Amino acid sequence: QVQLVESGGALVQPGGSLRLSCAASGSMFSMYVMSWYRQAPGKQRDFVATISSGNSTNYADSVKGRFTISKDNAKNTLYLQMNSLKPEDTAVYYCKARHLGYLYWGQGTQVTVSS
Repeated sequence: QVQLVESGGALVQPGGSLRLSCAASGSMFSMYVMSWYRQAPGKQRDFVATISSGNSTNYADSVKGRFTISKDNAKNTLYLQMNSLKPEDTAVYYCKARHLGYLYWGQGTQVTVSS
């Protein structure tokens, strides 16, 4: 069982920056495929970014060039650096871990971009 706890969500002005964190349990964190998803009110949960065990990354087109996914295996923590935030980035952000065919989700953290 893998437990994930997101943090770092906040209210931020358009054009601002924010860094989300996702702390993971377990001793095999370096082997997990980790991802960020987001869900805006009334919409489906959408893919944002992913990072493999080998540190290969992939991003949704809507965040390319603005968001950066990274991880610290020593701290069992996943990050999402978000720059040049837009109102349409407003959502609950979730981290997901995939390991040995199992999927694990965190509880989410709210990001609101508004002036």
